[in-house]
Amino acid sequence: MKFFDIELHKPSFNEFTAATVMAVGLWIAAIGFAYAGGHALDAGEAGALLVMCVWGCVGTRLGLDMGRNGRHIAVHVGVSALLLGLYQGALSLVA
Repeated sequence: MKFFDIELHKPSFNEFTAATVMAVGLWIAAIGFAYAGGHALDAGEAGALLVMCVWGCVGTRLGLDMGRNGRHIAVHVGVSALLLGLYQGALSLVA
């Protein structure tokens, strides 16, 4: 499948699971570093960080590479903005 002339591939269940586990590990490490640095994150910030960690890891498994060219970066930024917008909308509905 192609998206903006970028060849994407469908990750297997194991690849998707590994990316999600890695994202949760990165999220836990980032929360720990923020807490150790004196900046404890509230629930909304921590949730947004988790969304971005998961997208970064899963996007890489989909074949998006931030180091390749501008199209890859544009897709990452666009999807990140869309996900954060959806997350903020859901957060405002809950609160």
